[in-house]
Amino acid sequence: MTEPRIPTIDLAPWLSGDPEARAAIARTVDEALQTAGFLLVTGHGVDPDLRSRIRRAARAFFTLPVERKQPYAAKVGGRGWLGPGAEANGYSEGTLTPPDLKESLTFATHEPFSDPVVNAEWYAPNVWPTEVPELQTLCEAYLGEMAELEKRLLSLLGEALGLEPDVFSRHMDHPTYGFNINWYPGTDVMGAPEPGQFRIGPHTDFGTVTILDRQAGKGGLQVWTEEGGWEDAPFDPAAFTINIGDLLARWTGDRWRSGRHRVLPPPADEPTEELMSLVYFGECTPGTRVESVPAPVGRVAYEPVDSHVYLRGKLDSITVDPRGHSEPRGR
Repeated sequence: MTEPRIPTIDLAPWLSGDPEARAAIARTVDEALQTAGFLLVTGHGVDPDLRSRIRRAARAFFTLPVERKQPYAAKVGGRGWLGPGAEANGYSEGTLTPPDLKESLTFATHEPFSDPVVNAEWYAPNVWPTEVPELQTLCEAYLGEMAELEKRLLSLLGEALGLEPDVFSRHMDHPTYGFNINWYPGTDVMGAPEPGQFRIGPHTDFGTVTILDRQAGKGGLQVWTEEGGWEDAPFDPAAFTINIGDLLARWTGDRWRSGRHRVLPPPADEPTEELMSLVYFGECTPGTRVESVPAPVGRVAYEPVDSHVYLRGKLDSITVDPRGHSEPRGR
């Protein structure tokens, strides 16, 4: 199997290098995002021990009995615990799939907005399990790191397009974000996969950039390219996996591909494999007008959209109907 065209970018030369080094990095980024929509990023400065400690604390919660977790149950896009059967990411593509084989702790924007209408839809206090009190401090430190990294990445992406460095980052004065800790237990917890069932079904993300801290596994991340179809994503324990979301792909006039991906179910030869991912979903300030950059940079001129009207429709599309309906639901 050929490797997907997903390069590793070291941010250190970008942040401190000479103009020639920065130009070479920008070219590499632009070329990669036109194919798979993914990058690996090192030199980010995020402490690996912080990520390990979050995983240990989250696992202590996930392995509690269901009745201990149920008080934290939330809806997709909310704050709290998403139990088995809450999401089916394949729905966002209009595909009938069984629910995803995972549990999640999900958190979001931690500061309220001054506009009461925006606040009502996009802000609520995060819900931190009292059973693992250390999780809040760890995650809040991590989310501070993610906010800074997101801004650096968006500035890099602006320059990679040959536009102003703040073409995206200037829309980050009070952004929303999502943060999921996804637990992928083995069949001993979730049961055997149904036909066509994944840990996360095929989909693209919805926002600007996703920053993923993942673990390698046989039931791990795969990415889609037109050239190679589904391929195992490259893995570097020191790197974050970065992918472009639908909103940013639309913003670039489809110059950059929204990275289509899936997470495989537990493998038949290692059915008890357990993985955990930390997933930061970057967005932008509510009410941002997203308009495709013009040709020759952009390739498709989409109708302008309100960023968060768009995001709400996408979040609604992946929610499994609690009445048991299996039809994909979108706008």
